[in-house]
Amino acid sequence: MGAGRTDRLQLFIAGLAIVAIVIHLVLRFGLDSEHSTSNLPLWVAYLFGGVPLVWGLLGNLWRREFGSDLLAGLSIVTALLLGEYLAGTLVILMLSGGEALEAFAVRNASSVLKALAKRMPSVAHRRSRTSFEEIQLDEIKIGDLLEVLPHEICPVDGTVTAGRGVMDESFLTGEPYMISKTPGSMVISGALNGESSITIRADKLAVDSRYAKIMEVMRDSEEQRPKMRRLADRLGAFYTPVAVLLALAAWLISGDPVRFLAVLVVATPCPLLIAIPVSIIGSISLAAKRAIIIRDPSVLETIDTCRAVIFDKTGTLTYGRPELIEQSAAEGFDAEEVLRLMASAEVYSKHPLAEAIVQAGREVGGELYEVEEISEKPGQGLTARVRDREIKVTSRKQLAKDLPDEASLLPPVAGGLECVVIVDGHYAATYRFRDEPRAEGAEFIRHLGGKHRIEHAMMLSGDRQSEADYLAGRVGIEDVQAGKSPEEKLEIVRAETAKRRTIYVGDGINDAPALMAATVGLAFGQNSDVTAKSAGAVIMDSSLRKIDELIHISRRMRRIALQSAVGGMALSLIGMLFAAFGYLSPVAGAITQEVIDVLAVLNALRVALPPKTLTDY
Repeated sequence: MGAGRTDRLQLFIAGLAIVAIVIHLVLRFGLDSEHSTSNLPLWVAYLFGGVPLVWGLLGNLWRREFGSDLLAGLSIVTALLLGEYLAGTLVILMLSGGEALEAFAVRNASSVLKALAKRMPSVAHRRSRTSFEEIQLDEIKIGDLLEVLPHEICPVDGTVTAGRGVMDESFLTGEPYMISKTPGSMVISGALNGESSITIRADKLAVDSRYAKIMEVMRDSEEQRPKMRRLADRLGAFYTPVAVLLALAAWLISGDPVRFLAVLVVATPCPLLIAIPVSIIGSISLAAKRAIIIRDPSVLETIDTCRAVIFDKTGTLTYGRPELIEQSAAEGFDAEEVLRLMASAEVYSKHPLAEAIVQAGREVGGELYEVEEISEKPGQGLTARVRDREIKVTSRKQLAKDLPDEASLLPPVAGGLECVVIVDGHYAATYRFRDEPRAEGAEFIRHLGGKHRIEHAMMLSGDRQSEADYLAGRVGIEDVQAGKSPEEKLEIVRAETAKRRTIYVGDGINDAPALMAATVGLAFGQNSDVTAKSAGAVIMDSSLRKIDELIHISRRMRRIALQSAVGGMALSLIGMLFAAFGYLSPVAGAITQEVIDVLAVLNALRVALPPKTLTDY
């Protein structure tokens, strides 16, 4: 049964129990002095509320899931056998109300694969000589010419053959800007087309496109996601046998089975079933006020117990905005002219450095040039024709391979990101960039070990080793793994999570599998819907301080939840002793338990009240 249906069923049962109890009390103490019909509403509550609850608990027993709520099921059955219908209905109310609240608190809204599936169109438009026809995605063949209409999702990976426009690839890359497209530009499945219709050539089948591969990785990651044990179940593993043994002892010593029921009713673990979900909900509310969206409540239970933190470099430890810091033009080339030529081509690029190049090109003055042709194949750099000149943006390694005689003209290797420009077949310039670390980065990394018992910090990056090492040195991280693909990141996170509980911090679609594989996945910003849905929590205000606040919210929630649950259990144990010695009837025990519940819940509600500070660095 789905989470939504379960939630509605529990709310229905709780409402039914309340109505039944009210009608029973009215009949018993007002209209029906003989009590001949006052139990009828309670029987209805048993039939439509108690039976589904007990049946569900029997299913848990069959699956060997021994939760703390089994006490409530035992109380319902015992009350029925002993004719204590009011006490049993009160337990039904306590159990269903707690279950409904818990279902609301722990409902997982991530549904990553469903979000991915909804993103893709169901049909594509294949061009013929004069028009186009609608076909299913699995009918697309490599080389087919497809028309991507305005505001339509691109169905496969391909190359633009006709038309100019822009595509929003933020869903895939995490980059918040529109990418210009012209004949020769690469397009990615899942990208959202802009205002203009574009014709593309299918370079891959739908099943082999980037989007489909992402879905495969996500599906595999979802299957491997760690399953967290509920705090209530861990406490219930101790509490439940103690309550049952005490109830049996009271029955055996007194010879009165009603005492067995009275003890069980008082023992019904509503501080566990209600106070803990209330603490979770309150913490979710508090986190939301701090611009932290909790998608998976288990984050609040586990993040403070994690002992390793893994950072994706760009956009988490850095600001994610590379800036051009150095230009080295070769002899015979005008630096400003090369920059304008290069910036004109980079307008159509999706590379992370493109925005910095375009901005620098516009700052030198004058309009950028019209681009005649452009091509950007993965791993081969960008090639364009601008003002009848051939521009190629590539790497140092590729230049040494293509133009070995001119490799000696390159400046010495230095830290930071780098690209090389070739104009008309000759080395023209080298550009260096730097994505600066966040100002609070080094202090934050030190703070994690000192205040939050983080034993190991790691940085993963798809960038060059030299750039990753530079950043790691700035923030104080020794374990650095660079040049990693999304699939390699996933394997690294899985291996680390097998050793200890981990926190993974990232942004962009490429981080989604790793976010799901970690014990706790934190996404910075909401540039990528899939990433947000893959993470246990989304930090809207991209700040490392927010991670510290989340850990403190988690620690505070665990403390208050334990106070409510353990304090409630302690009061329940005292009540059980009174019931065992005959001082509390089953109904009085149920009322006593309700008072304990109120005290536990009131204490749990404190978690939603913001403290003076939520950070200690």
